[in-house]
Amino acid sequence: MIHSKGPAILLPEQPEGYKHRFHAMVKPLGSLCNLNCTYCYYLSKQGLLQQPAAPRMSDDILELHIRQYIEAQTGDEVVFSWQGGEPTLMGLDFFRTVVELQAQYKKPQQRIENDLQTNGTLLDTEWATFLKQHNFLVGLSCDGPQRLHDRYRVTKDGQPTHAKVMDAARLLRKHGVPFNALCVVNRENAHYPLDVYRFLTRELGVWRVQFISCVEPKVFRDTAPQHWDAASLPVVDSAQAKPGTPDSVVTDWSVDPDDWGRFLCKVWDDWYKRDYGKIHVDLFETAVAQSLGWPSQRCITSEFCGKGMAIEHSGDVFSCDHYVYPEYRVGTISETHWSQMAYSEAQKHFGFAKSRTLPQYCRQCPHLRLCWGECPKNRLVRAPDGEMGLNYLCSGMKQFYDHIQHDMPEITRRVKGSGR
Repeated sequence: MIHSKGPAILLPEQPEGYKHRFHAMVKPLGSLCNLNCTYCYYLSKQGLLQQPAAPRMSDDILELHIRQYIEAQTGDEVVFSWQGGEPTLMGLDFFRTVVELQAQYKKPQQRIENDLQTNGTLLDTEWATFLKQHNFLVGLSCDGPQRLHDRYRVTKDGQPTHAKVMDAARLLRKHGVPFNALCVVNRENAHYPLDVYRFLTRELGVWRVQFISCVEPKVFRDTAPQHWDAASLPVVDSAQAKPGTPDSVVTDWSVDPDDWGRFLCKVWDDWYKRDYGKIHVDLFETAVAQSLGWPSQRCITSEFCGKGMAIEHSGDVFSCDHYVYPEYRVGTISETHWSQMAYSEAQKHFGFAKSRTLPQYCRQCPHLRLCWGECPKNRLVRAPDGEMGLNYLCSGMKQFYDHIQHDMPEITRRVKGSGR
């Protein structure tokens, strides 16, 4: 039997119907991974955070996290997201302990959910059996067909990984494990939108797709977002605001903003023609929801952020998964309870800053309520008038939101007709 390491922390009593909810990406082995993906934003954390060569979340920190994380939330569902690095390197015994602790600490009538983001290369029958038995949702990283996936997703010695990802997908399907595709849209595969989308949905065989724009400033390894050299930030649409130029603000593998827009438009047209109501593309679903006046389904297109945090193997907590830098360390669970950090004034300030710092160029945009400036970590360029804080992807997002307006009246009619 696993025992508690301390008394429970009771949250303040709230008005009826009020719910404490937040989410955390758990990094149980920090940035440790068996792959060496060129565009990975997390591998460099080992040096930045001075992690040991083989970081690993201890049993004590694991139990403390699970207990506090459950205590801190009063909703009927608590979602644990396991990420890395590569979380399967922790081994199955670690995750057996996870589900045991969750069962021990969950509140009456509370539902515990787990998702696992993985490159899939270490999955086997034992893993698949466990994931199915405990209802884990798997996010399987795949960037499309072999020639595109293997461009950046390689092993430590530069070997391709696509075949192993396909083996993992077959294994998960065989055992009935639900999984979706996590696709990083980078400078290379952005030129092949239909190849990527049709591969993921027809050959990899998923009905849920998350497209992640690859955007990293050249200084991402040691400079935190919003701590960039202001003088180095270029004006939108300039050569410096595109990848591939010597003085570009972003890495060579970052997606071009206009290519991002074209990618989304092409995939939208194919999705709307063939797969509407059958395939869930996260960016499309939330664009439809927000166009109908409903809340965003993703933090990046919400007016505010701050409820998507990250916890490292050491128990250190950061404001966001993309803000794991010393400047955004909120505290550690061994000294401060999760609830105090998640609802702290510092974290509220972080979350509200997304809206508060929007440039006037965004506030005057007709698509403001669909975008809200997207993720602050991508606000790498200046507006045409020179104001700081414009999103690097702005031109691509405007292109996409303009494009889908043609279909929105019909979608609105369909949704209202279905009674949703």
